[in-house]
Amino acid sequence: MQVPGNRNLRFPLSRLLIALPTYVKGMKQLYAAMAALLFVDPAIAQEAALDLNPQWEYVADTVMGGVSSGQIESLEIDGNQATRLTGQVSLDNNGGFVQMAFDFRPGAATFDASAYAGIQITLRGNNEAYDLRLRTDELTRPWHFEAFVPHRTDVTLDTARLRRFGVLAIGRVFEADVAVSEIGFY
Repeated sequence: MQVPGNRNLRFPLSRLLIALPTYVKGMKQLYAAMAALLFVDPAIAQEAALDLNPQWEYVADTVMGGVSSGQIESLEIDGNQATRLTGQVSLDNNGGFVQMAFDFRPGAATFDASAYAGIQITLRGNNEAYDLRLRTDELTRPWHFEAFVPHRTDVTLDTARLRRFGVLAIGRVFEADVAVSEIGFY
C-alpha cells in the first residue's frame, strides 16, 4: 500500500480484500461516507465504532541478524497525535524490515473483533509502499496476513482471535517514514 500523504483507510474484516481508501476530513463525514458504501445507517456505523489507543513498539530485522535501523516517536502532525516510524531498510545479512506494531490486549491475549465490519486507519507517509499485517493467536508467522489477505498459510482470518497489528517497511532498500494518527474498528 503506497502512502503519499494523509489517508483514512478502511479494510473490511471479511475474508475478501476490499480496500476502501477515503480522503474525508472529520469523523462524522467519514462515518457517513463508509455507511453509504456499506449501505448502513450513519448513526449505527458511528455507534459501533471502536477507537484503539495502541502502545506501539519498534521491531526490526536485527532480531534475526539483519542490519536495518529505525525508531518510533510520538509527535503531533497537523494537530493530531501520531506515532511515526522512521528508518532505513537494508537487505544486508538476509534482513529487510522495520516496523511498528502493537498487541490488541496485554500479555498476548486475544481481542474479539467479530462484531465489527473492519479496521480504520489514518496515516501519513512518504509515497513509499508499506505492509499492514494482522496476527491471530493461531498464526505462528507475522506474514500470514498481509493487508488481511492470507499469505503462505491455509488458516483463515479469525477476527475473534486477533492478537497483533503491524505497519511494516519491508522487502527492499528504502527510507521509511510513516505515521499513524488513528486506528480503530468500525
